Order: sequence, then structure tokens, then C-alpha cells
Amino acid sequence: MHRLVVFGDVVGSGRLGMDEKRLTRAAMYEAFGEAYASVGIEPGTVHQEDRGDGILAALRPDVPPALMVGRWIDTLYESLREHNTGRRTPLRMRVGMNAGLVLDDGRGLVGRAVDLACRLCDSAPAKQIMADAQDVDLLIVVSDWLYRNVVVEGGRYVEPTHYRRAAVVAKETDEDAWFHVPRRPEPPVGPEGDAQTGGGPSRGDGSPPRTAHAGGGGRTYTAGRDMQVVEGATIHGGFTGFRNDGKGEPA
Repeated sequence: MHRLVVFGDVVGSGRLGMDEKRLTRAAMYEAFGEAYASVGIEPGTVHQEDRGDGILAALRPDVPPALMVGRWIDTLYESLREHNTGRRTPLRMRVGMNAGLVLDDGRGLVGRAVDLACRLCDSAPAKQIMADAQDVDLLIVVSDWLYRNVVVEGGRYVEPTHYRRAAVVAKETDEDAWFHVPRRPEPPVGPEGDAQTGGGPSRGDGSPPRTAHAGGGGRTYTAGRDMQVVEGATIHGGFTGFRNDGKGEPA
């Protein structure tokens, strides 16, 4: 069945002691439960799997995805913010969201949609954002399909222009994803991909073109007007830097 998949993971859980883990898990489930209730999802109607320091969930097909990328995210953010007020060790989470065909084989959820939701949550850009921005309690990462078909349409609590796009490359995954920190105009996205503001496929928006780089099989990412990131290139002696010659190639 085609379902919306959510994978949430607690940041830095490996550094917590047993008592802190117990409190963190309780707060995580409470925050997810409050978020579900805000969009009319009753307890027990969500397929939810415990992942120790995280939760994997698949929503019923009749749950409007616009509610999940809107009110659900907003309520989850507010719940985490309230929980963290005055706490020395805040509960911080990364959440990957995707939609697609999902199979419940009686042992758990399987399918490409599930794999991608987990990859988005655990991606290098997502981890880098949370490492660089210690004051961020919640990071949302949605698939390109979900952004273009749901988020970009907007709606109450939906902030399509507050997303930034970056490439997620891990194992067999090579996808564009959209990163969002609630209540912030744009999250910082690290060097794993171009990070330009959302709002649709217009000039200066979205991830860079990927082109084969002669001789090294690498890829060149054009990041704005003045910078390029080149992967897999061979740099010879005498190198002093890259210069943009106005044609999209390093001089």
C-alpha cells in the first residue's frame, strides 16, 4: 500500500546513561503521540516500530500527507521545545519523511519508501546540521517526491520556502532531499551537496547539476555564483585555488 513513512532518531543517544535513555524514550513517544493526536490520528492506528533510540512509523493511507508536513511537524516541534525548557540535556531529533509502497510482512515494514526515509534521517547532511547547530531541537528531512508533491503546495503550518535541498548519497541511495528546521527560514546544509533555498525548480534554487568530470570520474557541484565543489578530481602540484570563469567551469 502507498503510505507515508516517518523515521525519527534521537541525536546523541549513545552518550546517555540508562536513566537518561529511559526518560528520553518516554519523552520521544509522548512527543510523537501528541503530534499524532493533533492531526486526528488515534492511538493504536499507526503502525509503529521501536528502534531503541528512534521510531519507525507508517501512516494509514487515508491520512492526508499535508497534515503530516504541516500541523504534525509543528506540534512535534512545540512538544520537544516544551520538554527541553530548562533541561541540561535536551531531546533533539532528526526525522526523515517519505511516501511510497510499503509492505508489512508480519515482522515489520519493508520497501524502498522505508529504506529512503531511514537514509534521509541518517544522512551526512542531517547529522552535520545537528552537529553545527546545537540549539536546533528538530530537523525534518523529506524526500524530493514528498516535497514536490505535498510540501510545495503549502497550507497551514507548511513552510515550503523554508526548506533547502542537498544530495543524499549513501550505499545504494543517491537522491535529492529537502531539509527543514521549523520556525527558521533556512537550515545550514553542509558540503555534501548544494544547499539553496526551496520554492520550486527555478534559477538559483535546488541542488546542482551533476556532471562527469573528465579524467577522474568525479562530479562537479555548482554552489551559487562564486563557488564550486568538485568531487573525485585529481589536483596536481602548483594548485592555488579555483576560480569561476563565468562559464560554470573552474579556471
